[in-house]
Amino acid sequence: MPDPSSSPRLFSIMECSDLMADACVCDDAGNLVFLSVWARDTAIQQFLARLTLGAGEHGLDRFDLVCEEPGDDADPVTVLVGDARRLEKRATRVFRRTLFGSMVNLWLFDQRCVKPDKSNSTALALLRRDDGNRIDRLWTLVQDTCPLPLLDHWRDTVMTLLMQRSMLVRLPTSLGPLEGHRLAIDVPALTTALGDLIRAGTLGVSQGDQPFSEPLRHAA
Repeated sequence: MPDPSSSPRLFSIMECSDLMADACVCDDAGNLVFLSVWARDTAIQQFLARLTLGAGEHGLDRFDLVCEEPGDDADPVTVLVGDARRLEKRATRVFRRTLFGSMVNLWLFDQRCVKPDKSNSTALALLRRDDGNRIDRLWTLVQDTCPLPLLDHWRDTVMTLLMQRSMLVRLPTSLGPLEGHRLAIDVPALTTALGDLIRAGTLGVSQGDQPFSEPLRHAA
């Protein structure tokens, strides 16, 4: 969970005034991938209940985040909830003795953030923006998700290929200290591309069998 002593940028939820968010990641369509919110326990429970109700029952199928920093007049960010059953939750109680009672920090996140969907070769990754091991972490996710055997010394070539073909992309909406990445491997296309690279001598069984490649510096 986040360090309670830090001072993150905070966002209010227009539909739930008692909640404050310090991180949110959404996919290309605006669907919720990760959300970190702070509130009292009763407000957290009400929020979770509304996510499971229909619109006619005062439920939430979307909500809007607004930055609380003075002078920040950016437009609200609309977050789509979709099927709440795909979301997992983690909660911890912090600041137990405050004027307003104990505070709860809730994380909501897509299940694919912690467990790749290997049947469809898809996964999601959440990384800190300042993570110096970004490429290593993403490469481990690729190896865990892909049904094809990928040798360690193929890393830079395969990662570049995945990004060039939009099989590995950075998610467009990231508020707070985290960034999101979506892995969606087209297995037939990747199989063909790897076969071509092997036949061309770009990829080899051992590291000495392939030409030197420029180290991959960052994920797109």
